[in-house]
Amino acid sequence: MLYELATAGEQTAAEIGRRLDMDKAHLSRIVARLRTGRLVESRTDPAHARRDLLSLTPAGRRAFAGLEAGTTAQLDTMLVPLAGSERGQLVDAMQAIKRLLDGGERKEPAVILRRPRPGDLGWVIHRQAELYHQEYDWDWTYEGLVATILGDFTAHFDPEREDAWIAELDGRVVGSIFLMKSDKPEVGKLRLLYVDPSARGHGLGKRLVRACIERARELGYAALTLWTNDILTAARRIYQAEGFQLVAENQHRSFGQDLVGQTWTLDLKGLTQKEREPQLLSSPDLSPTG
Repeated sequence: MLYELATAGEQTAAEIGRRLDMDKAHLSRIVARLRTGRLVESRTDPAHARRDLLSLTPAGRRAFAGLEAGTTAQLDTMLVPLAGSERGQLVDAMQAIKRLLDGGERKEPAVILRRPRPGDLGWVIHRQAELYHQEYDWDWTYEGLVATILGDFTAHFDPEREDAWIAELDGRVVGSIFLMKSDKPEVGKLRLLYVDPSARGHGLGKRLVRACIERARELGYAALTLWTNDILTAARRIYQAEGFQLVAENQHRSFGQDLVGQTWTLDLKGLTQKEREPQLLSSPDLSPTG
């Protein structure tokens, strides 16, 4: 009751009861106790003579301030052991819970693709290595590979031939893709496509791949190639839907596992995505890809 009056201001007992879903008799007893303690006062509603408007007295505001300070102190005690990144994860989780339990009209989450900022590449390395270990039991050598790829990319970045995108969902970083040069001037590389499990189902994988394809066309590449592994089936469906063709396979031992590597190529001089759209196969979104 004190919280509702402190945060929402003057209102009737009935309004508070509806908001808190309280029994009328129980609500009446609480109001009576707060009045007796001189924490709450009332006045007749000028617009409706039969209604009383409740508000906090100075003593009630002091009581609420003390309760609020105690709550804040308890939260501080809980949060002190958490690092800054962990606090961010906690906030993200609380926002996700709120969205899922919200009984009102649900809005589509805001999805954006943007260029990398400081800290993003470290996130890409960490999340890809962590998820690939969880889902495919790849060892730490994969993390070293991704770190090497991105280290070379930043050290020798060519804005006239390369690009990168970070995906955000409701302000959270949830995906990435990179367009890189190859040893052939006319061929670009699609690398490190990733969509976080929490963001699957929003079409991010397809959007990232299409952004890379269109940018490669803009930069004048004749073809786009990528390397992945056959166990990443959902990602491969996206490549197939976008027109990539499987051109080579090889068995290899990497990241502590026996794998089948695949090379896929897209002819950028052929039909554009818009021209091919009616022929696209539907595909689920998305497992991560190497």
